[in-house]
Amino acid sequence: MQYNRIVIKVGTNLLTGGTGKLDGKVMADLVRQAAYLHAEGHELIIVSSGAVAAGREKLGMKNRRKDIPFKQVMASVGQSRLMLTYDELFKKYGVTVAQALLTRADLSDRAQYLNARNTLLALIDLKVVCIVNENDVVCTDELGELKFGDNDNLSAMVANLVDADLLIILSDVKGLYSADPQQNPDAKLIPVVEKIDERIEEIAGGAGSSQGTGGMATKIEAARLATSSGVSVIIAHGLEPNVILRAATGKRTGTFFVARDSKLESRQRWLLSGLCSMGKLILDKGAVTALLKKNKSLLPAGIVKVEGDFNRGDVIDFYDTDKNPLGSGITNYSSADLQKIKGTQSSKIAGILGYEYGDEAVHRNNLVLLQLKG
Repeated sequence: MQYNRIVIKVGTNLLTGGTGKLDGKVMADLVRQAAYLHAEGHELIIVSSGAVAAGREKLGMKNRRKDIPFKQVMASVGQSRLMLTYDELFKKYGVTVAQALLTRADLSDRAQYLNARNTLLALIDLKVVCIVNENDVVCTDELGELKFGDNDNLSAMVANLVDADLLIILSDVKGLYSADPQQNPDAKLIPVVEKIDERIEEIAGGAGSSQGTGGMATKIEAARLATSSGVSVIIAHGLEPNVILRAATGKRTGTFFVARDSKLESRQRWLLSGLCSMGKLILDKGAVTALLKKNKSLLPAGIVKVEGDFNRGDVIDFYDTDKNPLGSGITNYSSADLQKIKGTQSSKIAGILGYEYGDEAVHRNNLVLLQLKG
């Protein structure tokens, strides 16, 4: 199988080879492969880390402080250097590049989400390769919600944003193994993952790499988001010969994550993205069955627990009692209201609250579910 619209994510450790500075040979080879696909008519977006490492190299800073102001300064210096490198490499193949710097706040608002989508799609139409990175200069995770946190999640969001066919996550690991290959010599590469469940998440663990922020756990999180919105995902080693070309043409490499059967409509992808989620609802078995099997709305009677502080009209996520994610939707009631009416019949809402906005906690037309395979 060949893929047309492809998002390629390259991590810091891959781009630096673990040296702390950009590796020109590695970047040149990655660009060579991308340029070949571009010439063949494929539509490409590259989500690239490396700005902080480039800034540290430019300023001769050998220490690796991780405080936010230091990283923002390094990103400010390094982002232009990173883009200059890409521009010069792609210029050899007659390919024009553009830059897009995004934060979670840019995409959590529906209008801004659509603006970003329209810009990226317009660049694709013009056959421009856009280099996307998180805007580390202005974003902060001090408030907990403004950063993607790593470019794995950003790449999944971009793939979601532009209706990509394939997301290729390149790093310094070959893919997902049955165990940590550094600790267990019997660990085997898992070639295909049909469904991301608790077993896959446990295998991934939470270990990160020395310079990048995204370990295998974040890559699995990104794969879950991308596959849930109809995007196939490959996690592979960026130094494997012609890895991008192999992945783009359907040849076996790394670990392949199977996408759900169909692409999601843009509004549904936005709901599932998690960028705008303000809270969680834990649902009982009856509610889970009603949603997944009977295509019903979510009623207050099926809500076991309400988490977070949200208002009527906010986006919230649904989980079963085993903490498996089910989907997302726009709530008809605030968290305070749902705390009062959870577990009760819809006919009692008005009597408990003194008002009612309908029988449903979340109407079927305002929710989207992950396609969970049994």
